[in-house]
Amino acid sequence: MLQRVALLLLLLASSRAFAVETMRIAMDDPGDEVRVSGRGLGFGPDAEDGTFVAISAGQATVRRRSGRLEVNGAPVLGDAVRFRGGMESLDAGGPGNEPLKAGSSQVRGDVVVRVYRDSLQLINVIPLEDYLAAVLGSEMPVSFPLEALKAQAVAARTYALQKKLDSYGAAFHMGSSVLHQVYGGVNREDAKTRAAVEATRGEVLTYDLAPIEAYFHASCGGHTESGQDALGRNLPYLKPVDCPCGKLPASRWSATLSESELRKALKSSPGGMRVTGRTATHRVTRVTLADGSAVDGVQFRRRLGYTRLKSLDFDVESSSKGYVFTGRGFGHGAGLCQWGAKALADQGKEYRDILSHYYPGAEFQQLY
Repeated sequence: MLQRVALLLLLLASSRAFAVETMRIAMDDPGDEVRVSGRGLGFGPDAEDGTFVAISAGQATVRRRSGRLEVNGAPVLGDAVRFRGGMESLDAGGPGNEPLKAGSSQVRGDVVVRVYRDSLQLINVIPLEDYLAAVLGSEMPVSFPLEALKAQAVAARTYALQKKLDSYGAAFHMGSSVLHQVYGGVNREDAKTRAAVEATRGEVLTYDLAPIEAYFHASCGGHTESGQDALGRNLPYLKPVDCPCGKLPASRWSATLSESELRKALKSSPGGMRVTGRTATHRVTRVTLADGSAVDGVQFRRRLGYTRLKSLDFDVESSSKGYVFTGRGFGHGAGLCQWGAKALADQGKEYRDILSHYYPGAEFQQLY
């Protein structure tokens, strides 16, 4: 724990030196060639304080040839090159805010192109608060009340900093998919997401002085799940709590799968498939098939598909068309429930009250 706190202090000291906290987000793997473009484009080494050289055309083609990098046909030293926009008005002391187009993505901050395995990899080095504005637009409907968006902003900021601590010194801190936090770049920003981020700027949730693992999900179906049962993480602030989302239509779902679909997914005939294990919040932990073999609940959902089996809080029964799954919630169920946050905000709850409900025992800290 002391090591983690020391790392946090080191990160904050570094961010103050460059006037901004940044994240390194892995984006596309574009193959052996990618184009980067933007107004006032420049390139240099992958370093915060590197010297950047302007590219007059405002665009660059990066290729990987024989394991080495080329920029516009000229070889460059090292296995990574960094691009920055707005060079005509920006010092080299930190990432720019001029959007760049890199492959299929448009992002703020800098773009690193590096040799990775047998391909190229794009990494967005972006100020944390800019990153969060796009995460909110990717993770939560912007139509939700501002207090719900503010709660999501604090949770996402906390989650990002905790992942940065975990991956300190690595080439990147997080990916951009649902495996971490969905990040869609500039196109996912919105006036409301920026307002929510700015209103909570620098605020995080901590436990024992370290950022918590602030997991969140779309809908819990009426009761959140413990960290241990949902994620294998026995964390004191991820405990089951009641949630108003259970009364919302968005929390209910059903799916019908045929015998052949299940046989293909499970590599076995479901036959008289039945649920034989549940958590205290009714989520499935074990499914037993006709041949007597048992499938772990998490593995069962993964095999059938997360978008079809939206949660593990389900019942199943056979029908003439196969098997009908009737469920509640969407996601793993631990931590902040997004639809529950909306319902609480609609009731007049402020974002700190919402966060304290879903992360009991966590404390608020203003880091910068």
